[in-house]
Amino acid sequence: MAHEIVICDDEPDIRAQVAGILEDAGYQARQASNSTEVLDAMASRQPALVILDVWLGDSEKDGLECLEEIRRDYPDQQVVMISGHATFDMAVSATKMGAYDFITKPFKTDVLIHTVERALRELRLQEENRELRQRAGQDTDDIIGTSPIMVRLRRTVDQIGRTDSRALIAGPAGAGKSLIARAIHNASPRARGRLVVLNCATLDPDQNDVVLFGMEPRAGKPRRLGVFERAHGGTLVLEEVAALSRQVQAKIVGLLHDNTFRRLGGGRPIEVDTRVLATTTIDLKAEVDAQRFNEDLYYRLNVVPIEVPPLRVRRRDIPGLVRYLLVRIAADKDQIPPVFESQAFDALAAYDWPGNMWELTNVIERLLLTARGANDSPIKAASVAAAIGEGSRSATRWDHDLEVLNQPLREAREAFEREYMQFHLTRFGGNISRTAAFVGMDRAALHRKLKSLGVTTAEKPEGAGA
Repeated sequence: MAHEIVICDDEPDIRAQVAGILEDAGYQARQASNSTEVLDAMASRQPALVILDVWLGDSEKDGLECLEEIRRDYPDQQVVMISGHATFDMAVSATKMGAYDFITKPFKTDVLIHTVERALRELRLQEENRELRQRAGQDTDDIIGTSPIMVRLRRTVDQIGRTDSRALIAGPAGAGKSLIARAIHNASPRARGRLVVLNCATLDPDQNDVVLFGMEPRAGKPRRLGVFERAHGGTLVLEEVAALSRQVQAKIVGLLHDNTFRRLGGGRPIEVDTRVLATTTIDLKAEVDAQRFNEDLYYRLNVVPIEVPPLRVRRRDIPGLVRYLLVRIAADKDQIPPVFESQAFDALAAYDWPGNMWELTNVIERLLLTARGANDSPIKAASVAAAIGEGSRSATRWDHDLEVLNQPLREAREAFEREYMQFHLTRFGGNISRTAAFVGMDRAALHRKLKSLGVTTAEKPEGAGA
């Protein structure tokens, strides 16, 4: 979606000239001839940029007074001042008041476009920095994995990205739902627009309306823009959408119906063009059936359902994810990524990862801490087990001590062997040959042992994944 720019100049020819230049460059232009019109244009929907003349004839306020009011009510707004009678002192005053730049008329087309591009680039960098701070340590930046389920998911993301459909992205905590939402945005025509992410679970219930829909200036406080308006022309991701109150859910239904809403304390309808993606860790259909989630909102969001799988069902992707995280986290810590023994990768792939990517990231960080100063010795399976065990019950150790101690020796030994065999079958992806080689048995003996212990497995060929 094209960036929207408001042009305020009291000369119709200048407004039309600037609007034509910007539209030829791929921007959307709105025009205003005086202070009342430009401030009304701002109130109806905040643009990406304002181009504002200093001298405004037949206007209640001049350009500098408008600039002062805009900066008061819209602290993040980018404003470029223009004038045909500029002085050095005037340019300095405008810059001190918060103008991004000052251009003198008559100006060259390339100078105008270059200034607009620089202003919008800085705005985009500010947005990206805010997003990076929000995302720090949460997940990876790429959809990594060669397992069939991830190949299908990547294909789905590419297909949806080319449309403007809403999507409901479901999956367990830490599986990468927000990553998928960002990938859809980046694959869409809206990629030039803002990506705004709101975690609904962290909202103060008393601030829901303000955060979502914004608030008009009052009690000396500036106007606040809600996330729907901030994401105009781009994408809004509502993380954990089920956490919103039923009252707010009903308001969002109305917004999605006609793409308009009202700021808190305002009577003017605001029109927006915002794509909405939502994520959830719970079964929203079950919440609808239990009358805990608005049915209309569910169907408006669930145009395209996307299921993000947990790590345990795509174990073959874990080595690639580990290598990616090793490089990224080691670079952040100014370390050289350590070498992993193959059995260390097997141990990582054998664990069920209930915390998914969040937990995997934490374990890799622990391993990097223990590897520091270890004379470049490879990471072993025992180190992986210890790192997993620090944060959760480990799948690589025996967790039934009391139960075992209260059993006769024969039953305790069988229970241990059953757990032992199940672990190594999982570790080697159900591959009988690799499991037999590790435990020191031939294939036939291993089959008999598994049958006697009541352990069943669907044998996978050499090289098969999870």
